[in-house]
Amino acid sequence: MRTSTVRRAGTGAAVAALMTVVAACGGQGGGSGTQTEPATKAAGASHVAALQQVGKKTGTAQSARIEGTSTMGGTVTMKQTGTIGWADGLSGSLTVTYTGGTMAEALRQGGGDGSVRARYLKDEYYADMGEAFAKTVGGKRWVRYAYEDVAKLGGGAGDVLREQVRNSTPEQGVKALLAAGDVRKVGQEDVRGVSATRYSGTVDVAELTARGSALDDRQLAAFKEQLTAAGITTQTVDIWVDKDDLLVKKTERGESGIGAFDSTVFYSDYGTEAPVEKPPAADTVDFLDVLKRQPGIGPS
Repeated sequence: MRTSTVRRAGTGAAVAALMTVVAACGGQGGGSGTQTEPATKAAGASHVAALQQVGKKTGTAQSARIEGTSTMGGTVTMKQTGTIGWADGLSGSLTVTYTGGTMAEALRQGGGDGSVRARYLKDEYYADMGEAFAKTVGGKRWVRYAYEDVAKLGGGAGDVLREQVRNSTPEQGVKALLAAGDVRKVGQEDVRGVSATRYSGTVDVAELTARGSALDDRQLAAFKEQLTAAGITTQTVDIWVDKDDLLVKKTERGESGIGAFDSTVFYSDYGTEAPVEKPPAADTVDFLDVLKRQPGIGPS
């Protein structure tokens, strides 16, 4: 393969990583034979109160270890492991392995092994694209994606990235259920040896109203804006909560701007340390600088 071909493939992988690594913390809906509790008014109020407590406990935990899988249209099928924190925006370190879709193919064409290490900080994230990619950009293997820079691309890419990354925390699943207005308690189920209570709900962005939601007007408006920015029109959310009111599993499925999505994430070790350091500057290249090497791709 000629150097120019490798460069194009490597850059293509970096561009795709921009839009898909961010889903690593996202949460698939799963089927179950368990009987769903009737959604009476009294039961609904009880569920809302329980979920509000879950949201509080999850929010104050501030960090956790995650393990999950995601499929996003025909673009990507991936699995991810690592730790995340949400004390001040999203932070964390994840290893994302692409197992199918156009993203996996792009990485293979670029000489990669299908895995990308990612580091998330408040206003940016970094992706380690590997040695093959580094050879095309002066030996630098880490690509820096500043959310404000990505926004310069237009087409909403910056908003999608920023909202997905900043809001992909365990408590987002709770917020989605509180917004849905049709929260159902499915029952007790086993999640990796832990007895957990399962709650389920469906969100239709076009039909979200404060009247049917447990969120106030301000919270609901912000939630709708987040979903719209990510291109999500509908989603079904299920969460499993342990005896300590902490999520042990979250699943989501629905429709987004790049097609159907289906993902599952498991949470454990709440409160674990999740330190994140920026990669060495000498080993880092900005995403926009990568695009400038590709005529017709970079920002105008």
